[in-house]
Amino acid sequence: MGKKDELFTEKVIAGTRTYFLNVKKSVKGEKYLVIHELGRGEYDSNFENRIIIFEEYIDKFEEGFKKAVEFIKSKNT
Repeated sequence: MGKKDELFTEKVIAGTRTYFLNVKKSVKGEKYLVIHELGRGEYDSNFENRIIIFEEYIDKFEEGFKKAVEFIKSKNT
């Protein structure tokens, strides 16, 4: 862990992309998830994306994420 507001970090390397799953704490003490993507695009250009999911919405995000993963893994597509 680097910064003092980071509580947890998981690094996932997937081909030319790297994902960081960071759980942080706000100044108000609320936890939130940051999904940070780094990768290489066309012509070796680098890109990065970031999504923030606040603690109060994490259950809804998890539910939607699970449904999306189940759909991807299903043989019906």
